Amino acid sequence: MPLALLALAIGAFGIGTTEFVIMGVLPQVAGDFGVSIPTAGWLVTGYALGVVVGAPILTVLGAKASRKKMLMILMGLFVVGNTLSALAPTFGLMLTGRVVASLAHGAFFGIGSVVAADLVAPQKKASAISLMFMGLTVANIVGVPGGTSIGQALGWRVTFGLVAVLGVVGLLGVAKLVPEHGRPEAANVRTEFAAFKNVQVWLAMAMTVLGYGGVFAAITYITPMMTEVAGYTEGAVTWLLVLFGIGMFLGNLLGGKFADRALMPMLFVSLAALSATLLVFTATAHHKVLAAITLTLIGALGFATVPLLQKWVLDQASAAPTLASAANIGAFNLGNALAAWLGGVVIAAGLGFTAPNWVGALLSGTALLLAFLAAYLDRRTRAARSRVVAAGTPEAAPAPVAAAHH
Repeated sequence: MPLALLALAIGAFGIGTTEFVIMGVLPQVAGDFGVSIPTAGWLVTGYALGVVVGAPILTVLGAKASRKKMLMILMGLFVVGNTLSALAPTFGLMLTGRVVASLAHGAFFGIGSVVAADLVAPQKKASAISLMFMGLTVANIVGVPGGTSIGQALGWRVTFGLVAVLGVVGLLGVAKLVPEHGRPEAANVRTEFAAFKNVQVWLAMAMTVLGYGGVFAAITYITPMMTEVAGYTEGAVTWLLVLFGIGMFLGNLLGGKFADRALMPMLFVSLAALSATLLVFTATAHHKVLAAITLTLIGALGFATVPLLQKWVLDQASAAPTLASAANIGAFNLGNALAAWLGGVVIAAGLGFTAPNWVGALLSGTALLLAFLAAYLDRRTRAARSRVVAAGTPEAAPAPVAAAHH
């Protein structure tokens, strides 16, 4: 494994910790600022929307810079945002800190995915991407539960202060280990935007929004769900988050392994199983052991889709992958924002703390339908190209479906 992948994984660890740890300390933050749980959920939604906005904007702004320099700038922004969150005297400033930190998230994973893929042989690209994302999954095994425990014992401000320190470590890792070479291939931003003429890129991002959004519908409100419905103590939530993180870790490795050889079949299986598991979670959430098992499965199935969808986007936008890759990371977080908001809506409507699981199942099921559509269009495009090659008249080729304007 190239050491640069380790540096990317360290950065991913810090980002993953700050993204997910808020779920574990959401009741404490809400209590300190005197806001309701659904209102505190805006700390999840705001972060996610910041990723959606920050991913394409910062990627475009950094189009002329080397990828290493951009990764270092992004980690610096991450440190500033988490420091602001740790010191915020009001809920508004806490939310501002979350948004500032989130601006770095999408571009870091987007640019990092391209760097990771460039470090290895073509047949190992998805595996390299999954190794970078391993930092995100390990954060859910170690960083998030640890941060939750610290937040419950010493206060959530200490948690975010330590996350800022993690960002400094990530910054130093990138500075030390990521090679200097690696400017974006595109000479101008217009070339990068050309990738979005491919309808498959848009389909992939829609699958990302809906599929991963399904996971976040359940996970955003996991603390009240497990304490109020399953009957766990607040302290036990830490260990439940460990199980979720272990599931994410295993799912990420599995997705990375299959993405290089059976991408679409694995995506079909993952999304179908995820939707079914979220549906079942509405019942198993009432039983301690079954709730823990189901939560682990949701982590595994949800994160199995990450290297699959990221690899699909890189393949479809191979001529100019940086912006499309970053935009897809933004799509993951648009799904997070949508699911966190919808989850808050159904809870506020009085449907109970398990209601977000129904929302998640619907989102993931819709993503599965889009995956079938993407596979159909891909087969049709390949068939058209084969006919052209067989005829020996490339100049008469019809415009491929995948290149249609969206």
